[in-house]
Amino acid sequence: MIAEAQAIDMLNLFATVGAQRFDVTFTDIEGRKLPKGGFLPNRHISELRRTIGTLLRQAAEAQHNVIIRPRPTSAAFIQLDDPPPASIERLKHAAFLVERTSATGYQVWLALDEKPDLEFKRRLKKGAGADIMATGATRIAGSLNFKPGYAPAFPCVEIVHSAPGQVTTRAALESLGILAPPEPVRQAPLRASLKRPDVRKLPSYRKCLDGAPLNQAGTGPDRSRADYTWCLTALDWGWSAEDVAAHLLQESPKARERGEDYAMQTARSAAEAVARRQRSRA
Repeated sequence: MIAEAQAIDMLNLFATVGAQRFDVTFTDIEGRKLPKGGFLPNRHISELRRTIGTLLRQAAEAQHNVIIRPRPTSAAFIQLDDPPPASIERLKHAAFLVERTSATGYQVWLALDEKPDLEFKRRLKKGAGADIMATGATRIAGSLNFKPGYAPAFPCVEIVHSAPGQVTTRAALESLGILAPPEPVRQAPLRASLKRPDVRKLPSYRKCLDGAPLNQAGTGPDRSRADYTWCLTALDWGWSAEDVAAHLLQESPKARERGEDYAMQTARSAAEAVARRQRSRA
C-alpha cells in the first residue's frame, strides 16, 4: 500500500499544476520498451488512480519499470534530471516536486506559467548541472528502479519534496542565478542548389522510415535513424534546425513520445553534420 500511495501522491501533485492525462511506458531492466503493451497513451488520472496499484505489482514481479509522461494543460513542465545537491537546494523554492530515483539520483520538476523556449530550457538544464537530454518522462514514485547495476537491491522511487500547486515564472528562475549564459547561434548558411526541391515542402517521413535499417531487436525500422535522416533532408532543403525540430514532432511518433528536447537534439545533430559536409566542400 505504501508504494501505491506514493504513486497516487505523485499523480495528484502533477494534477495540482495542470496535468490530468499521462502517457505510461513499461521498459525491461535493460531500458527497452516492452514489445507488447509497453505503451499506454493519454491515460486519464482517474483511470491511473484505480489501476496503478495493480500495474506496480505486476511490474515488480516482472522486473519492469513504470514510466509516466505528464501532459500539461496549463503550466509547462521542465524536468531537471540528476542535478547536483547544491542545485537541488536552490531549485526547491521553485519546484513542485523532487523525487529520488536511486541512492544518489534525483529529479527536480518545475511548472512554469508559460511555455519556455528551447534555449531557455537548455540554459536552465546546463546551469543546474542537469542532463540536457532529459525527455520529460520519469519513473513513477512507488515503483522500483530496475537497472542491472542496482541488482539485487533495486531502489524504490520516492517523493522527497512536494509543493502542491507551486507554479514558478521565468523571472523567478532567472533570479536564482542558476541559468547558464546564452550561446551564440552557429549555423552555417545553406548553399543554394538547383537540385533542391521547393523549400516550403517537407521530406516524406514514410520514405525515411521505409529506408531505415532494422532496429537492434530486428522487429522493425530503426526510428532514431529515420528521424535523423528526415532531419538531414529537411535541413538540406532549406529549413532551419528550429523548424525541423518543430515539424519532426508532428511527423515522428518517437519524437512525440520523447518530447521537444529529443526533437531539438536530433535536428541539431543533423545540422552539425550538414555544416561539416559544407565545410569539407569549401
